[in-house]
Order: sequence, then C-alpha cells, then structure tokens
Amino acid sequence: MGKIFSTYKSTILLLGAIIIGGIAGVIFGPSTAVVKPFGDLFLNLMFMIIVPLVFFSIASSIANISGMNRLGKIMGSTFLVFFLTAVVSAVLGFVGTTAVDPLKNTDTTTITNMMANAEVETETEEISLLAKLVETVTVTDFSMLFSKNNMLQLIVFAILFGLATALVGEKGKPMANFLLSGTEVMMKIVKIVMYYAPIGLGCYFATIIGELGPQILGGYVRVFLLYLGITLVYYFGFFTLYAYIAGGKQGIKVFWKNAVPPSVTAIATCSSAASIPVNLDATRKMGVPKDIAETVIPLGANTHKDGSVFGGVIKIVFLFSLFGHEMMSFTTILSIIAVSFLVGAVMGAIPSGGLIGEMLILSVFGFPPEVLPIIAVISTIIDAPATLLNSTGNTVCAMLVSRLVEGKNWLKNAFQTRPAQ
Repeated sequence: MGKIFSTYKSTILLLGAIIIGGIAGVIFGPSTAVVKPFGDLFLNLMFMIIVPLVFFSIASSIANISGMNRLGKIMGSTFLVFFLTAVVSAVLGFVGTTAVDPLKNTDTTTITNMMANAEVETETEEISLLAKLVETVTVTDFSMLFSKNNMLQLIVFAILFGLATALVGEKGKPMANFLLSGTEVMMKIVKIVMYYAPIGLGCYFATIIGELGPQILGGYVRVFLLYLGITLVYYFGFFTLYAYIAGGKQGIKVFWKNAVPPSVTAIATCSSAASIPVNLDATRKMGVPKDIAETVIPLGANTHKDGSVFGGVIKIVFLFSLFGHEMMSFTTILSIIAVSFLVGAVMGAIPSGGLIGEMLILSVFGFPPEVLPIIAVISTIIDAPATLLNSTGNTVCAMLVSRLVEGKNWLKNAFQTRPAQ
C-alpha cells in the first residue's frame, strides 16, 4: 500500500495544487495575477528542456531497438496493428467529443483578452496542401529545430537520426549509448523540475481561473467524465473485439483471464514503462511467442498509446472550443485525428508524460504556448485511465501481431506445446 501511495504521490500533489489554485482563483478573481510569475517560472523551465527531451527520448528509443528475430515481419505487423488501433482510438475519441462538448455553455470570450499578446497564428496567404505538408514536417535550417514552435519537425529529425544510428550497426553503438544516456539525464532534469510543478502549476491555474472565472472548472469535470466513459467502452468493448479478431472465442477467454494484473499495475503506477514486466508475463500466459512479446511490449510502451490518443483528441477539441474555432470541416477533422495519432506515438513512457504531445498540439495548430497549463491539467486528471488503456492495450496488440505473424491457429498451437496458465 505504501508503494502505491508513493507512486501516486506526484499526481496527488498536482491534483491538490490544482484544486487549491482553482479555489484561490474563484475567491480572489483577477487579483490572483500576483502569483502568475511563479507559474511563468515553471512554464519557462519546461519550455527550456522540451527540445533536448524530445530529441533524446525519440532518437534513443529507435536507435536502441535490438535483439529481434524475424525482424521484418514482426516489425511490419507491429506497426500495422499499432497504426490501426490508434486510428480507431482517434475516430472514437472525436465522435465522443463531438457528442459531448466539454465547454458547452461556457463563456470563453475572456480567453482572447487573456492571450491578447500571444494570438493564435493565422495564415496570411493561400498555400497548397503539399506545400503546407512540407512546411509542417521540415524546416529550412537546422538551427530552427531548436525552437519549441517546430515540434513536429524536430520529431521527424529525431526519428531519422535514431533510425540511421540503428542502421549503422556496431559503429553506431557509441551514439546509441550516448542517446540513451542523454535520455536518462533529461528524464532526471524533468524529475527535478517536477518537484516545483505543484507550486508552479497551482499558481498558473489560480491565475487562469481568476481571469476566466469558475465556469471553466465545469469543463474539466465534463472532460473527466467523458474520458471515463470512453475508457469503459474501449476497455471492455474494443479490447474484447481485438481479442476475438486475434484468437476467436478462445482469444477472448485467454485475454480476460490474464488482463487483470497488467490493468491493476497500470492504474497503480500510472506508468507504461513500469508495467512492462507484468505485461511480458501476461502475454507469455496468453500464448504470445517470446520474440513477439519482447518486441511489441517495450516498443508499445513508447510508441503505442491509445489512451493518449483519446487524450489528444480531447485536448485539441478543448482548445478549439476555448478559442471558438470551427472544427467540423473535413480537413480540420482529419488534422485533429492525425495529430491525436501522433500524440499517442510521441508520449514518453513515464507518468504524466504528456508534455511532448501537448507541445506538438500547440505547435501544429498554432495555439500560443501560454495555454500549455490549461491542457496540462487535463493530462493530470486523466492520467490513471489513460495509462490503463495505453499499457493493457499493448497486451492485446501482442495477440493481434501473433495472429498476423503465426497465422490463424497460433493460439491453438501455443497451447498444444504447453498447458494454459
């Protein structure tokens, strides 16, 4: 019990700070602006480390992929399964947020005044779709990658750098080790900064509530209830469907027989990385071949997060509603789904690891960086159910990959060689 409390301690502190900040904002109103510098300090510290954090974490995860048998077929099947389940999550999330607007009947006009000096970017000239795509994924100069406003471009470079490091082989090992070391250092910096998070986020949130009024608090409550509803539908409905696709009725039975330990671990730790050992044990009991399990589970902990995809959709829709933007055009819907998919792919395998994804959202849609704490609150309140979907989803994905790699009789063959556990 003590370990679980210790793991939850940071989340409990953040929630406590948010609640206290919200109450202070309601009581003191605009006067809470006096504590805004303390919030700005936290925000600036996070902005300061975001570029190296993104580069090292993504490049390292790709550069250090190793020890995989049947690499081509397993990797191809893995990414196909990850892609399809993430797209399903994005579409389901958009449908859910369309049905339940988290900011319905909320007066959001004050936000435009609050962000008067940091207006959302608008296009001043018409450019083609292909030109916009090129502009979205690349920059004209390497130095521009050091800007937090070019997050997607930095991610593309980090992927290429990590891939090239892996392809070099033995000569790339020192660089892969350097990237791994850099990731650990950046994670430690994040941990140090997060000691200040309750104060910084609490002060910033108090300022936001003081400026916007208490009505936005109702929006956060609706976000949590909406996310909880989506979680229940996806966890019980779609996980069962995926298990059936992977192994028929026996697949459903085997999955739910072994799904409880990974689920409990995910909720208790709020960490995909911490759930890896339990997930590996569960997939072994599900009959998943060892090389497939050891590929899908660690890789999924970093790049496959259906719960984070849901969160990405909700955050984007929340900001669109907050700024009064129209989002029902076909292009906008596709953009929301695509960015939410990327958000699920770039999340770090750490508790409350939504910072990278949130900066990606702000960068792609042109929202001012100052609104980061607004959606950071959403990350905190959905952390536990999101990790449940992220982590436990990797086990059923391992079953789907086994179906693609081993054939339709993979489950029957697995338990012919050893009894089910």
